[in-house]
Amino acid sequence: MASVSYLNNPALPTVRPGYPGNKRIGNQFANGDALYAPTAADVLKWQLATNPQKEEKKRDHWVPRVVDAAGALAGTDDVLLWLGHASFVLRIAGQTLLFDPVLFSSFGLRRRHPLPCRPEDLVGIDWLLLSHGHRDHLDEASVKLLAQQNPQLRALTPLGMGPLLRSMAPSLPVQEAGWWQQYDLGPGAPFEVYYLPASHWHRRGLFDVNTVLWGSFLIKVTATDKLIYFAGDTSFGNHFEQIERQFGPLDVVLMPIGAYKPPYMMTKSHVNPHEAAKAANVLRAGHLVPMHYGTFDLSDEPAAEPLRQLTEIAAGGMLRGELHAPAVGEALPWQDWE
Repeated sequence: MASVSYLNNPALPTVRPGYPGNKRIGNQFANGDALYAPTAADVLKWQLATNPQKEEKKRDHWVPRVVDAAGALAGTDDVLLWLGHASFVLRIAGQTLLFDPVLFSSFGLRRRHPLPCRPEDLVGIDWLLLSHGHRDHLDEASVKLLAQQNPQLRALTPLGMGPLLRSMAPSLPVQEAGWWQQYDLGPGAPFEVYYLPASHWHRRGLFDVNTVLWGSFLIKVTATDKLIYFAGDTSFGNHFEQIERQFGPLDVVLMPIGAYKPPYMMTKSHVNPHEAAKAANVLRAGHLVPMHYGTFDLSDEPAAEPLRQLTEIAAGGMLRGELHAPAVGEALPWQDWE
């Protein structure tokens, strides 16, 4: 029987009372109490099955609208800017955070729309926030470029990601955290950053299943107490209720809505649009910004379906907060939202 242990970063505070750390079974992190990774049988079933929406998906050429982000990136205003998929730029009081940047196409992961800026425009980045290690969230070429052109860059990551990042950018400072831990940003930071749960898994190679943790981020703006939540990759789970109970209503929630079909393959990895809306309601989100759709072809649903369904849910009054679905590259004035 594999040994059970609990792991956190002992140098960082844990904000949830009584939380012992992330459970590991052998060398694998668990989702709560249980191990999870997609089975070979499910992957094979998916590859051999016929997608019932195959023709609809083939005819669906929708992509998100893209606007030039160079001006917003060069400015100084507080903005929230979507680069596509799960990549966001967030500027708060002169400091800039970058979430899960994937700036290039790679083998098996082709961008369906252009980046709204040149990769070289992503300078002045202070904090690199990486939710987990899947290749559509952690891209080696992007990390190398960002570290090279942002010498001040510091990475905030989950437990176990340090060695992986140091193999990509040896000089990049990396701080790892477990769930419910607060990162040490040093003096003068205009916000606090917490690493929080998600329901997902990790794999990049043959022998690293669940050896790197996965999770979500919460940003608390010091001057206003506004809470901005980045959900990462996640299925629906009780962690949303736990987060709301710990922090109260969240002001802005960045929530994935795509890559949910076929359900037998995706339901333990990703939320669908109805689950995304339900999660936002559980979090008592004032504002919902969808992500994780339109940029990469990862699953069986047609490209336009996730946003269409979420828009219908909001129009039907089933979303507690306000929906904002920006163009790629559009700068959202999150600080003005009530």
